[in-house]
Amino acid sequence: MVTSDKIESLVPNPYLTRILAGQLSRFSRYYDSVIQLAPLPNDDGSLLKHVDNGVKSVVTSAGDITTEEGSRTAVLLNGNLNEDLDIEATLAAIRSRLTRLSRVAVVLDNPYFRGVFWLANQLGLRKGPVPSTFVTREALAALAKLSGYEVVQIKPAGYSPFRLLGLGDLINWTMPMIPLLRWLGFAAVVILRPVAATAPPSLSIVIPCRNEKGNIEAALQRLPAFPAPVEVIFIEGHSSDGTWQEVQRVTAAYGSRMAVSSYQQTGRGKSDAVRLGFSKAKHELVTILDADLTMPPEMLPRFYNAYCSGLADFVNGTRLVYPMEGEAMRFLNRLGNVFFAKALSFVLDSHLNDSLCGTKLLRRDDYARMVRWRGDFGDVDPFGDFELLFPAAIFGLGIVDVPVYYRARSYGSTNIHRFRHGFMLLRMTLIGLFRVKAGARLR
Repeated sequence: MVTSDKIESLVPNPYLTRILAGQLSRFSRYYDSVIQLAPLPNDDGSLLKHVDNGVKSVVTSAGDITTEEGSRTAVLLNGNLNEDLDIEATLAAIRSRLTRLSRVAVVLDNPYFRGVFWLANQLGLRKGPVPSTFVTREALAALAKLSGYEVVQIKPAGYSPFRLLGLGDLINWTMPMIPLLRWLGFAAVVILRPVAATAPPSLSIVIPCRNEKGNIEAALQRLPAFPAPVEVIFIEGHSSDGTWQEVQRVTAAYGSRMAVSSYQQTGRGKSDAVRLGFSKAKHELVTILDADLTMPPEMLPRFYNAYCSGLADFVNGTRLVYPMEGEAMRFLNRLGNVFFAKALSFVLDSHLNDSLCGTKLLRRDDYARMVRWRGDFGDVDPFGDFELLFPAAIFGLGIVDVPVYYRARSYGSTNIHRFRHGFMLLRMTLIGLFRVKAGARLR
């Protein structure tokens, strides 16, 4: 088993420890605290030391884990499962101490490299027992489900145990981007999400609108009932057809029946509109409903119920399952949507059936973390879909797709420019490949 000090016995510096810590830090820096559970005898604390988080601690048993409601704790298991004879019981004991918002981060040795570890021991390059428990991805997924979790992220890491004058850095950075070969890392960082239903939370519905005058009142009329407080926030953006005046009229007309507010954006684009709407939201969950109503408002409870039942903490719409109504999406647009869904699924290690559907639902406090992530990553998304999907995958939120029957417009025309916007999305995908999919670089 490769624990932190055994890694140091393999090489003259804590190189692999820092590689694993770099991978963990992409996730851990956005959590409130990191608790390492029951370090193994030869773990000198180097991995935890290098993990990026301001609040770190060590406990000896699952019963010592404390998590407050509303806080996000990452529980670290460094090699423990490779020596565990009852992984289901271990994970279940941790699960009983976690809230829905916490995660378990597992550093897991590659079970297929057992012979390599044995040989390294024989050559004196490594000390300690060879991993005894053969934990494959499939076995861990089954054990996680039995224990009340979902595997939301698997990041192989540590392909070269030596720096090799910088060549090792290049290998460790490049290999995660290569299909099939990416699974040849000495270890992997696995994120487990507790599966838990929740009482119906309040909901803020943000409706960006530009030149959608004919759809504004229908958006409110067609909203179904929810079992918790709901507010609707219209964000109007530089319309030329009187949309802002219609928004003001509808806001006044419906204000006595539901919580409705309206704002005009000073910036441009849907991304800017969504950011403004989310900044004005007051409720626990936030969602987006495009004012063109091609995603039927009647479908919003499907997104809401998926969250409440614990299926995921990020609910994403997909238009690519059912046939579409009329000319709802042209052939080239559909082809582009399929391509970006496949590409982003590979980049983020999360299955996405449609990466560009406008309707997404998430927690408002998770969005606050995404704003922080955007400050670290860079403000490079003009549309707003990728800047939600990227951190949702990195945080280990768990993403579920909700299929919707995509309707043709009844008013106005699309604001999408296929080729110009397609190249922008391709650029974003490549940025994600090199900055999310690639291995963590050492500083």
